[in-house]
Parts: sequence; C-alpha cells; structure tokens
Amino acid sequence: MGLLWFLIIGLLAGWLAGMLVRGGGFGIVGDLVVGVVGAFLGGLLFSSLSLSGGGGFIGSLVVATVGAIVLLIIVRLIKHA
Repeated sequence: MGLLWFLIIGLLAGWLAGMLVRGGGFGIVGDLVVGVVGAFLGGLLFSSLSLSGGGGFIGSLVVATVGAIVLLIIVRLIKHA
C-alpha cells in the first residue's frame, strides 16, 4: 500500500507543479515521473535545510510538490538554454 500512496502523491504533486509553474503538465505519465522524482528531490531539499513538511498525506504532498516545482524549473531552464 505504501508504493501506491507514493505514486498517488507523486501524480498529484506532478500535476500541481505543472499547474503552478508556467505552462501545463506533461500528461499522466510525465506528471507521475516529475512528481516521483520531485518527491525524492523535495525530501533531499527539506532534510538538507533541516525543514519538515509535517506528517501524513498533506505534508508529503507539500514536500513532493516543492520538489517537483524545483525539478520543473531546472528542466525548463535546461530546455531553453
């Protein structure tokens, strides 16, 4: 069940990041990949800055969304370079 929740949070985070960062998302598979990689990146960022996203679904979604937004900004900067 943990993997399923991780994928659901990743999909939601990827979709949210796609909506918050200029432009749309990358489709369901692309949003899932961005969200899952973003969740990992967000976890690294939050832990390196000694921050906590809180516990539970909402905290995980916030951390994953922040990571996905950072990832999208990096990808779009590289894409436009």
